[in-house]
Amino acid sequence: GNMSTLRQTIAWDQRLARILVRPLARTSVHPNAITTLGLMMGLLAGYLFAQGDPVLANWAAGVFMFAAFIDHADGELARLVNKTSTFGHYYDHVAVAVSYVTLFVGMGIGQRYGPLEDWAVPLGVVAGLAVAATMSVRVEIEVREGTEAVKQGNIAGFEPEDILYMVGPVTWFGYGVPFLVAAGIGAPLFLLWVVWERVRRSKEQGQL
Repeated sequence: GNMSTLRQTIAWDQRLARILVRPLARTSVHPNAITTLGLMMGLLAGYLFAQGDPVLANWAAGVFMFAAFIDHADGELARLVNKTSTFGHYYDHVAVAVSYVTLFVGMGIGQRYGPLEDWAVPLGVVAGLAVAATMSVRVEIEVREGTEAVKQGNIAGFEPEDILYMVGPVTWFGYGVPFLVAAGIGAPLFLLWVVWERVRRSKEQGQL
């Protein structure tokens, strides 16, 4: 039906990444170099958020959105130039996980002088670790069952991780506090659901 065709559409940011990396395919730029750039951008975003300055937070949000987008560019380039590697694949996962943890911890540190006070840092830490743990469960499923098992359903070209692109608008419009609260509560709940699904599938396959 319609839903299945929607789910098979290529994510919009992936399409854009594919167009933008085409010129790079003619250079000697290695996909892992793009992964490293994305990681450095993610760390910079977290550092800027941690300063607790609204102007720097606005810059941080833009830098992070760029880092999140770069996350797709490295894989697209690797496919274009036939430089896909197991190391590159897992380096990408690790780089993204580190970026997400840094983002949320940075947001928490930056907001500790706001209305959340002492709750800000723990919320940021919990959100970051839950996102990273969710990703590691997906990697474990991929290792065990193959890449197809973790192909995320995307609806109309949007994937679950695209919610992190919201970091930009929520920061620019001044909703950083509710976003951090929602992430601190929502990310662990999502992790629990992912783990529960993982256990349920293992039981079905007679692995537990």
